[in-house]
This record gives sequence, structure tokens and C-alpha cells, in this order.
Amino acid sequence: MKKILSLVLVSALGGVLTLGAYKLFLEKENKVVVTEATPAFLPTNNVGNLYGTNETPNFTVAAENTVNAVVHVKNVSLSSGQMTFEDLFFGRRSQRPQLGTGSGVIINANGYIITNNHVIDNSHELSVTLNNNKTYEAKLIGTDPNTDIALLKIDADEELPYVTFGDSDNAKIGEWVLAVGNPFNLTSTVTAGIISAKARDLSGRSSQSFIQTDAAVNPGNSGGALVNTNGELIGINTAISSQTGSYIGYSFAVPSNIARRVIEDIMEYGNVQNGILGINGRTLNSAFAEKLGIDDTQGVYVESTIEDSGAEKSGIKKDDIIKEIDNVKVSKFEDLSGHIRSKRVNDVVALTVSRNGELKTVNVTLSKNETFNMPLVGRLKNASKEDLRKFKASHGVKIIELGEDYADYWKNNGVEEGSIITSINDVKVSSVDDVQNALQDKSSRSLRIELINSNGEKERYNFR
Repeated sequence: MKKILSLVLVSALGGVLTLGAYKLFLEKENKVVVTEATPAFLPTNNVGNLYGTNETPNFTVAAENTVNAVVHVKNVSLSSGQMTFEDLFFGRRSQRPQLGTGSGVIINANGYIITNNHVIDNSHELSVTLNNNKTYEAKLIGTDPNTDIALLKIDADEELPYVTFGDSDNAKIGEWVLAVGNPFNLTSTVTAGIISAKARDLSGRSSQSFIQTDAAVNPGNSGGALVNTNGELIGINTAISSQTGSYIGYSFAVPSNIARRVIEDIMEYGNVQNGILGINGRTLNSAFAEKLGIDDTQGVYVESTIEDSGAEKSGIKKDDIIKEIDNVKVSKFEDLSGHIRSKRVNDVVALTVSRNGELKTVNVTLSKNETFNMPLVGRLKNASKEDLRKFKASHGVKIIELGEDYADYWKNNGVEEGSIITSINDVKVSSVDDVQNALQDKSSRSLRIELINSNGEKERYNFR
């Protein structure tokens, strides 16, 4: 046993001596040099290191400046609902309260609150709960269904925290934003994302100009704030694109420049003063450009100008291509309409147009909107004195273009362009504003139209 242990110890000692001799006398010296070099390509999560910054976005200041100015809006409306046996027995149609909720943003210390029109639509009672859990009755000051904006007012005992407006035109794609609202009946909740796109239209009629973000927005966020990293209001969260009704990556906000102009009009005039450019046009693309025989594929092509509009008076012509408005690039119709919606009647805008391949700048004074696309009929215009005198009418609006879907029906009944509509839902109309107000009455499920056709005959139509 002792011999075995002696052999093991001798073997181990020999190995150590052999390895030490090799390292000391035979192995060549290798030096390790550490260098700093910028690689040709960087992973995307290391791009920040290229510029010597490792900081991640900090949203704490923006959140602190916003959460206390975002409120919970409760809307109690009256709904007929399903008829019960008692209703049938007593021959009545009882109304039952229905609760709807959303968010709102305090925009000054006196208690003015901006929210979505669809949040307070058909309201019977309105109340607002602040982030400190105080609840107040709210008064509806005014609404604009076209932009889905509404203005509320509460009377508080103290000055309220509020959010200041930012310039949504200066918001950039890829910029960090926060969405602040009251989803699921919670107090103010903050989510973060980036601006995914601008001038988005969801209607298919180029009538909207939303800011698109990937900040998480859920039911109850409607009317909440979209703010930049400075805590400035750049949008009012309005819609999500989802098949389930919950957030899946796309949300949309009314730009703050549009929302601000709407509420300023409501506060000053009691309604919205919509200025219009006065053109009929469409977005250029490759197919449309090829059809027109031109090389330009970006901008808004002018198909016609509206009679007596600012565009017509300023010399805008058919075949002009609008490339910029107030030095803002116009790639599609939504870029143009979104900028116009932030303006009011008599504002002047500078258009850069391409005419016969040459660029020129034209100043256009926005005129009052005197046209309206009426469902089932087509485009209407305020009637002139000459139009009314022709049909011996004291009031009415003029049909200037029949809608494609119903043009044959109307023409077969003797109704053509130039006919005068005198009443809608038993309400006399003298302007397109009257038409819009008459159509907002949702108490009737039918549409009643009285008009004077092209033969001077008075007719009445009832649609259900």
C-alpha cells in the first residue's frame, strides 16, 4: 500500500515539474491587446451607443404633468330598449337609463374639459370624476360630430390642473408619446408608444386626419390625452382599429391643432366655423398619374373648384397639383384636409402648386363652408337669391350634384341638379347648417324631404 502511494506522489510531482519547465522555457509569449473600434454594422438595440448615449426615454415628468388633468366622464343616456309586457299592456314605451363612460382632458384652470362627441352623445346626465376621486356635475358647452370633439364645463371650488396644448403639426413619426385615460373605470392610466403615422383616414372619404400611434388604448380611453415627452397635448385619443374591441396595436387621435380650433370656435361662436379651400380633388398615385398622362405621383390633383370659393377667387385651376400648404408637404388629400381643419373662415393659407410642370405659390382665403354631402341625395349648396327666385321659393338649399348611388332614382322622379330642398324632417332649411342640424335629430327613424323639382313642382319623399 505504501509503495502505491509513493508511486502516485512521484508521478504527480514529475508532471508539475514538466509543465512548469515547458511554460518557462519553451512557450512563446502571447500579448492580449484591448482596442475600441466602431463596427461597420450595429444591432438595432445598440444604435444609441453609436452616439455615446445609453439613456432610455424618461416619461415621468410628462406623466406627472398629465395624470391629474385627465378625468373620467360618465354619461347617463335614456334608451327605449326592449318593450316589456307592462309596456305592451299599458301602451307605452318606457325609457331606461343607459351608462356610458370615457375620458376627458382639463384644458384650463376654470374647468373646461375636452372629450369625444361619441362619449357624451345623447347624454341625459353628465358627471366628471377627477384623479383625486372628486366628482362634479358637468355641463355640455358644445359639440362637433364631424371631428368627434365635445367641450364640457365643471364648476370646482379651486383652480384645476390642466394640460397645455402642443403643436401637432410639429409632431414627428417615430416620436415617443404617452396615452393617458381612464380605461376600465380606473383612475388615470398611462401607456407609452410612438407616433406610427400622421394624416390617417378611417372613413374612406379622405375626410379625417388622425395621428396613429401604437400606445395601448382600450375602451374608456376615448377622449383622453395624447401627449409628447414634454407633457404637451398633441392629440385626443378617439378610436382603435380592432376586430375584438380591445387594443391590438393601432390607435388614433384627433390632432391637437384641430381639437383646439374646434373648442375655440365653440367657446367664441357657439358652433364650429369651418373654413374650406373650395376644391374637389383626389390623391395622386401611380395609376391615377398614368391615367392623366403625367409623371407626378405625389400631391393633390385639383379636379374642379367650387363656385365663389377662395380657391376659385385666387386662381386655382383644374389640373393644378397641390404640393405644399403653409410649407407643409402634401403627399395625399388627408395632409391637405387635416391642415385646413385646423384653420377657420377668412384665414389665409399659402399653397404651392405645380402647374404645367412649374411651381408657383398662391395665397387662398378660406371661405365659409356652404356645401354639404347629404345622405341619399348628394351635394347641397346654399341657394342664392336668384336660385330661390327662379322657383318662387322663400327658403331652401340647392342640389348641385346628385349622389351616384341614387342619381337614377331622383332623375326618374324629375329631381335634377338645381332642384331646391325646402324642408327636412318637417324643419324648414335655409342653409347647409340647417340641413346638418335637422339630420342630427335622431328621435325619428325616417327621413322626410320636401323639395321643388326641376319642373317647379313641390314634392315630398319619406325614407325609412
